[in-house]
Amino acid sequence: MQPPEKNTAHINVDFFEDLTGEIRSEKGSSVQDIGPRIKTLREEKKVSLEELAGATGFDTSYLASIEQSEVQPQLGTIIKLSKALDAVFSRLLSGAGDKPYAVTRRNERKPVTRTTTPKGQKQLYAYQSLDAEVQGRHMEALLVQLEENPDEETSLHQGEEFIFVLEGQVLVKLGEDRFELEPGDSVYYLSTVPHLVAAKKGRATILAVLYEG
Repeated sequence: MQPPEKNTAHINVDFFEDLTGEIRSEKGSSVQDIGPRIKTLREEKKVSLEELAGATGFDTSYLASIEQSEVQPQLGTIIKLSKALDAVFSRLLSGAGDKPYAVTRRNERKPVTRTTTPKGQKQLYAYQSLDAEVQGRHMEALLVQLEENPDEETSLHQGEEFIFVLEGQVLVKLGEDRFELEPGDSVYYLSTVPHLVAAKKGRATILAVLYEG
């Protein structure tokens, strides 16, 4: 489901906007809202909500709802905002980081973002970051849980993606080609190829590595 747009955005990036599902948070962890990060960065850049709306195509009311944490945006929305604010995608998603490396234990995974419907009534899916503390990184490693996507809407944007199936069966559509992946299977593709990633049936869990390009 797409957020309300005022007009056609000049940036066409929508990483994993069709992924759904939910990952159980580890004990003691909590989702970090992205809204305050977006607001802080926008104010640092001295960009008004109206100017950001003009650069991305989103309504000012929708952007305000994101900043106030009433709505949790999809990854594609976050990337549009990061491009419009001339910021590294990872800063908005999981923070800037301050270390040259990161070892992430199972019970230390950080649920950095979740996605809701445009009005915020229902959570659609959640992500856990596996590399949030590395400074200046150009990749994002995420644990993502998928649900079925019967509409099979594809995405395309700049960058590269690698997916490794952990649990369940995953349907991958790349252009006109379709693949069914089992646990242990993987796929690497340029994000400029129209693509779809979804659970074939029920739910599936994947490791997704995104390179901004």
